[in-house]
Amino acid sequence: MTTNNLLVELLVEELPPKALKKLGDAFADVLWRTLDAQLLIDPKGTISAEVAKPDQEIFQAFASPRRLAVWIPGVLAVAPDKAVSQKLMPVAVGLDAAGNATPALLKKLQAMGAVASAVPGLKRAMDGKAEALFFESTVAGATLAQGLQKALHEAIAKLPIPKVMQYQLERDCELPGWSTVSFVRPAHGLVALHGSAVVPVTALGLQAGSSTQGHRFEASISPVVIAHADDYAATLARDGAVIASFEARRADIARQLQAAAAALGAQPVDDEALLDEVTALVERPNVLTCSFEAEFLQVPQECLILTMKANQKYFPLLDAVGKLSNKFLVVSNVSPADPSAVIGGNERVVRPRLADAQFFFDQDRKKTLESRVEGLSKVVYHNKLGSQGERMARVCAIARAIGQQLGGDALANQAALAARLAKTDLLTDMVGEFPELQGTMGGYYARHDGLSAEIAEAIEDHYKPRFAGDSLPRNPVGLVVALADKLETLVGMFGIGNVPTGDKDPFALRRHALGVVRMLIEQDMALDLVVTLQSAAPAFGSLVTDPTLALADFVYDRLSGSLREQGYSAQEVDAVLALRPQRLGDVPKRLLAVRAFAALPESAALAAANKRIGNILKKTDDVDAHVSPVLLQEPAEQALFAALQTVLPQANAMFESGDYTASLQALAALRAPVDAFFDGVMVNAEQLDVRLNRLGLLKSLHLAMNRVADLSKLAA
Repeated sequence: MTTNNLLVELLVEELPPKALKKLGDAFADVLWRTLDAQLLIDPKGTISAEVAKPDQEIFQAFASPRRLAVWIPGVLAVAPDKAVSQKLMPVAVGLDAAGNATPALLKKLQAMGAVASAVPGLKRAMDGKAEALFFESTVAGATLAQGLQKALHEAIAKLPIPKVMQYQLERDCELPGWSTVSFVRPAHGLVALHGSAVVPVTALGLQAGSSTQGHRFEASISPVVIAHADDYAATLARDGAVIASFEARRADIARQLQAAAAALGAQPVDDEALLDEVTALVERPNVLTCSFEAEFLQVPQECLILTMKANQKYFPLLDAVGKLSNKFLVVSNVSPADPSAVIGGNERVVRPRLADAQFFFDQDRKKTLESRVEGLSKVVYHNKLGSQGERMARVCAIARAIGQQLGGDALANQAALAARLAKTDLLTDMVGEFPELQGTMGGYYARHDGLSAEIAEAIEDHYKPRFAGDSLPRNPVGLVVALADKLETLVGMFGIGNVPTGDKDPFALRRHALGVVRMLIEQDMALDLVVTLQSAAPAFGSLVTDPTLALADFVYDRLSGSLREQGYSAQEVDAVLALRPQRLGDVPKRLLAVRAFAALPESAALAAANKRIGNILKKTDDVDAHVSPVLLQEPAEQALFAALQTVLPQANAMFESGDYTASLQALAALRAPVDAFFDGVMVNAEQLDVRLNRLGLLKSLHLAMNRVADLSKLAA
């Protein structure tokens, strides 16, 4: 069988940059899988060291602004023939009593293109409980042209394109007129090479060949002819001035950015998404250093950084302490001998953007945040929950209540003031232009208004944590306001029935719940979860029904998932959260205690006993945890009672001091008396008072064993 490496490239007009990497990977993956399903990939095929990526050994994807391509090693010219066994029908239906074919069997064979003479060769095998007839044949393997045609169709059809565009292609002279093609962008070329041979396939109205186009302005040869599938990347780089590999191009840009920044004693802003997007915008990256007027640095650097990144795709430069420089880096798609025109053009383009930011900043500071409070009543928050002004009032009430509980009048008053002003920057010109800066600009304007650093930081931080791994608010006022803001959103949305379903969470309630969890745990806030949720509901009056129970379940679910992601086992998490601990700050200590207890040799037996006790107690009505020593008849129950008198005070003292690990480990001494009790004592004694006393003993033991966690969850 002839085996060679395969190259397929689609040459198109500029692809959407934010989707380029995903498009390239999907095109290569589906094409490879479809060929492999047709047995056209030689299992012995290997990738040469020159082109293999460290983490990928089956194919190499290429993606640039104007091309999607894939290189696949070890592709067969013709797939091997394939033996096929096709079930026909049960033997009782296909053959009569004499073993001759029935009309039904003959009709089935005829429909398959087989003849009656094939009947003696049919295979008989059990199919479930009945014997069936099977027709065995050999199907000729697909040629590469056939298989690649199918693979191209599949790869193009399955590209993750949210919206396609339609364009017209002129037909050949035999079929005059125009045909409509649908694709993400107009396609202009198709390359399909098996080694050095062109594979005769078509796609999007294009016939495969061996030539493509290089860089629009800097290619040394046009068209660029690919002599062999293995020469694709090298030929494009040499003759076409194109780095075809997305990863190689990205690495080259990162290297150039670091080198240019280092020459200036600076560091480029770290933004992986921006680096990906710029990689998808250029085929031959060339990093250039530009600058803007130093007076623009009077504007908050977050504004300047955002406008340079979002609008211009530039890389701002920071000094060693993270302060913005008036130098910035651009990634050009051309490499002229004299780059001054490119540099000057980029500097002229960015200047109006920075001037706009400076204008917005100056205009916004002419009004205080307090003067904007009234305007919040004119901004709709939700049709069932009123305006931003009404929402602000609710957040203030919740923040005041939490602040009072945590820090008395001083913290309550500061939190209420910060909550009152926290949303006012929504009415500023800067946030109107850059919504990503809400909160950040409020902090700047609060300082300009002469408010304290605590209030300004609280306004700036009250959206935190915005995402997984984000920092928490920096001071107690910010923590209270951030917690109140998230609680208002959760209680309000749950109260009107806007509960996340499946992947849909338009109000980011899962993220808000995780934010609440993180603040309560990481700051060890002295707040009970359910009480805190209940205290937020009155702020809504009659607008919502009290959602405390459903919302508590939701928060515990988010906490459970978060803990498992942090590496705790399902058993450990279930054991701790089964008790619904109200002080979430205790949860990590409880988890560590459970982990330490599970490592003890006595843990398995005690967990199993705890599960058994729980099952016994479930079958009885409310059992009093009282034990009368005079009713203890058996030595084993007397020994267990005596052990409890010794162990429980120790375990309880450790629990009350917060040493959960020591509290659980103290229970290990109960293993022997617990085992002896179940071996030698009948719990359900005939005498009612004896039975109730033994149940009371088990109830006392059960309560003691489950103060830190539900140990039955550790039972196998």
